[in-house]
Amino acid sequence: MNVQIGAKPDSGFDNPLGMLKDCHRRIEHFLNILVAVARRAQARSLHPDETAAVEAALNYFRIGGQRHTADEEESLFPRLHALDGFAQLEQLEQDHAEAGKLHDQLDSLYRNWIAAGSLHQDEALRLSSASARLHAIYQEHIQIEDNIIFPKAAQSLDSGTIELIGQEFRTRRSL
Repeated sequence: MNVQIGAKPDSGFDNPLGMLKDCHRRIEHFLNILVAVARRAQARSLHPDETAAVEAALNYFRIGGQRHTADEEESLFPRLHALDGFAQLEQLEQDHAEAGKLHDQLDSLYRNWIAAGSLHQDEALRLSSASARLHAIYQEHIQIEDNIIFPKAAQSLDSGTIELIGQEFRTRRSL
């Protein structure tokens, strides 16, 4: 999936599970930017194109990423908790909490790097460690959701519930 900020998403509010999968592709795209820059640029200042890419990724996670987590935790997961066959939900919620802390850490480290023009060695190690851990969390998390949770949710939830979830997603984006 080629990701472009502001582009029309593949799925709309009538397909909230598809919206979540679309968002996963954006998460993967922006996470790959943060991981790649952390890996290759630690000993130097960022080039302007790297800075722009990092700022776009941080902004995406600050807004879109938090909205995605709310979509799952406030709209989808509560409905799935009431059903049998969704044993992974507790782990997915723990992933969200850990990922949130790592996003805060990455945001702070990258903002310091951009402002100062360089990273101290201990900051570079923390950046590398946090980005690698976040990448690992998302790899497993997205695989579980895309391949287990979302297909099972599509089979288990009735069309009225799915429509209501889509309306909640829409409302969340209008605030």
